[in-house]
Amino acid sequence: MAKLSLFERRRRRVRTAIRSRAGERPRLSVHRTGKHIYAQIIDDKAGRTVAAASTLGAKASGANVDAAVQVGKDIAAAAKKAGVTSVVFDRGGFLFHGRVKALADAAREGGLEF
Repeated sequence: MAKLSLFERRRRRVRTAIRSRAGERPRLSVHRTGKHIYAQIIDDKAGRTVAAASTLGAKASGANVDAAVQVGKDIAAAAKKAGVTSVVFDRGGFLFHGRVKALADAAREGGLEF
């Protein structure tokens, strides 16, 4: 199978699991590219983004694990400021490894529960 189709299969599987248990909690969505990593907390009931952080900001740059850790800390701080303490982690089709895992661990250390 092609790489993209495997990615899409993982993404659908993750989103289906999230939809089944994310009724009352917003979701922390992560997207990574070769140059940047992005995280946003989305309230699906209201259809709006509650908080966002990425390596496009001044605090973190690049697409390495250190930048992902900084984005995790930033999203946790932004969530706390918005009054969000508990989220559902949406890794999309990305494997929970490397930068995605580093972002999640940093967000947990920053006070987010998932």
